[in-house]
Amino acid sequence: MSFALRFIALPTEIARSYQSGAPDAHGHKPELRISDGDHVPCRHCLTEIAAGEPYLVLAHRPFPALQPYAESGPIFLHAAPCARYTDESAPPRMFRDWLHLLIRGYGTDDRIVYGTGGQIRADELEEAAADVLADPAVAYVHVRSAQYNCYQCRIERAG
Repeated sequence: MSFALRFIALPTEIARSYQSGAPDAHGHKPELRISDGDHVPCRHCLTEIAAGEPYLVLAHRPFPALQPYAESGPIFLHAAPCARYTDESAPPRMFRDWLHLLIRGYGTDDRIVYGTGGQIRADELEEAAADVLADPAVAYVHVRSAQYNCYQCRIERAG
């Protein structure tokens, strides 16, 4: 890999908006739930939400505008404000406990760059993302859960 990677969590202003009850991508108020501690990842702090903690489930669209490739889907957030993931140079620790992830490359037009998506082993995330980002047509990569296709975070070239 000839460049460093940035692992980017959901921006704080978006998280705080949802935590304050703003409507989600479908126009609905986020739903409040209590975590059972079984694979409930917060997209803002990029950690698992512990059993007994309240969290929000809501529809999120991690794209700047509506267009054919702008998928929306469910995400989880701590119900109370949490600190944003700041160690952007390393994959979130929560991925260490996962077996597989999906990755997909997008161009500057926010459209999928075909041939860049696939299921990978979680321990291969950095290498696989770097391979996708080595394509000059790819501006960023989405990391998604392999089982449900839910958006987790974004990866970009650092610098």
